[in-house]
Amino acid sequence: MLSLEFGNDNMEIKPTKIVCLGRNYAEHAREMKSEIPSKPVIFLKPPSALIGPNETIILPKESNNVHHEVELAVIISKKAKNVKIEDAMNYVLGYTILLDITARDLQDDAKRKGLPWTLSKGYDTFAPIGPKIVAKGEIDPNNLEIGLKVNGVIRQKGNTSQMIFKIPEIISYISSIMTLEKGDVIATGTPSGVGRIESGDEIEAWIEGIGILREKVK
Repeated sequence: MLSLEFGNDNMEIKPTKIVCLGRNYAEHAREMKSEIPSKPVIFLKPPSALIGPNETIILPKESNNVHHEVELAVIISKKAKNVKIEDAMNYVLGYTILLDITARDLQDDAKRKGLPWTLSKGYDTFAPIGPKIVAKGEIDPNNLEIGLKVNGVIRQKGNTSQMIFKIPEIISYISSIMTLEKGDVIATGTPSGVGRIESGDEIEAWIEGIGILREKVK
């Protein structure tokens, strides 16, 4: 069972789905040689990809180029369908950090063939989350420093103010397509600086007001 600290208690993390945004930071879109989107680009990770803090990301034998992507994650508080932008924050429980681990070579191959990204995003351990959940209202999700170190060296550093689509718009858009359930996780995209991770690496991902998510790579 995966649980995270939430207030003075622990909360079990058991989403029906993890919805992720691609290209939600302009500089990341540019580094991936992709167009800046006019509406949110979404894809799914399976809940089986989740691991908690201080665990191990397992590199799949099928990939030779696995990347880190640090993201602000939103935890949904109740069932949400066709939510209006002005009402969207009523469906937020809190925030945490999620690492969208990506087999970049498999993703690039899928893009060339016009295939889905699921293979590159869905391996077990490809969605580390933590170190805790911070309740809505305790931090401003629109102005948080976000970054990541590998073996003590800064790879990514940005601010959530750089997100193209803000959380209310994201929730409204996703809920117009699929029903969000209590406990579902939305990963809001990553700033520029994504890069390769290798066996033996140690990752520290941080977001201001939330803390540091530490993981090992094997």
